[in-house]
Parts: sequence; C-alpha cells; structure tokens
Amino acid sequence: MCERLNYIKERVAVAAKRSGRDASDITIVAVSKKKPSFMIRALYDCGQRIFGENYIQEAISKIEQLSDIKDIQWHFIGHLQRNKVKYAVRWFNWIETVDSFKLAKALDRKAKELDRRIKILVQVNIADEQSKYGMTPKEVPALLDELDSLSNLEFKGLMTIHPFSSTPEDARQWFKKMVQLRDDLSNSYPHLDFSELSMGMSSDFEIAIEEGATIVRIGTALFGPRI
Repeated sequence: MCERLNYIKERVAVAAKRSGRDASDITIVAVSKKKPSFMIRALYDCGQRIFGENYIQEAISKIEQLSDIKDIQWHFIGHLQRNKVKYAVRWFNWIETVDSFKLAKALDRKAKELDRRIKILVQVNIADEQSKYGMTPKEVPALLDELDSLSNLEFKGLMTIHPFSSTPEDARQWFKKMVQLRDDLSNSYPHLDFSELSMGMSSDFEIAIEEGATIVRIGTALFGPRI
C-alpha cells in the first residue's frame, strides 16, 4: 500500500507542477468505503492522514475501531440524509456534500449542541444530472446568502461528482466549468472562503489538478478494486 500511495503522490506532484502549483497545494482524500479498518490503518502507517467515507453506519464502525489513532481526519463524501446529521457531526471533520440550506441548518444546529465547528463544501451537480445529488450552479447562491447565519459551519468551497466519462480527458470540460463557477461565486461573495475545490477521482485526478482541484478523492488507485 505504501508503494501505491507514493506512486499517487508522485503523480499528484507532476500534475501540480504542470499547473504551476506545488504538491502541498493538493489534498489527497483516501476513499475507504467498503474497505476494512485494517487497510485504513495500513495506509495510515504509510503516512496517509485523510480518509473519506460514503456511508454513516459503515464509517462509524471503522472510526471506532481506529479510535486509538488521534490524528486521522474524516471527510464525509456521500449523500447525507438529515436524519443522519447527528452522527455526521459527531464523527466527521468535514462534510463535502452539503446540498441544501435545510441540511446546512441541521448541521449547524447539531454542531452547536456538540460544541463543534464543522468544515463544509457545497456539492454542485455541475451537469444537472437527474441521477446525482447536489445543487445546480443557479441554486448555489441562495445557500451562500444564508451562510453567515450558520456560526458553527466553516464554509471552505465547492465539491462535485462529474458525469461518468469514457476517457479521463472527457472530464476536463466539467472541471473547467467548476473552476469558472468557483471564480464567479468568489467574486460575488468576497467575504467567503473558496479556497477548496474537491473534484477528480482515481481515473482522472491528474486532469482535475491541472484544472484547479485542491482536493482529490482517490479510492481504487489506493485500495484496489471494490468487490
């Protein structure tokens, strides 16, 4: 697993250099859904510290099994139902998939109860696909208008799951659209922090980095295929 992680880091560094950035500008989230806790521990021992999970109950079990490790950061990267908010706030450092004001408000309320501050990304359905969660680009400003009222959430930027592409290069158009959206919104909301842009996965993370991703979510290339 260390060889895989080092290989991914090398590819991240090369892609970052092509875009005039440093590898330290890019965060690798190791997507560990459907993978056992011993594999997470093994990757942690190789130096990985940030992991992403898609399902609350599965994640809680693994987080508890790894409770002796104090410096893991957990990103929730799946669709979050409001009835699972209390668990997400308790166990996760980041919620990358905020897709409505109702969800943001519920997260803020529970974070206040637990005296926590949670970092969030707003999930954008950049291609307006019926099969995917996320806000359309036109819907995002309505949520951003309300963020100042949510004192226990720390808005950090945007996230997307782009349409399935037959080749990695096909994804580039969606990454470009996300960067343009981010730039437009940051101009309209200069008081908000748009420093993070989460996009790109195992098959296309290098292209995502070339276009401006700061967070890439990598599962298969680190852990191997899911069964």
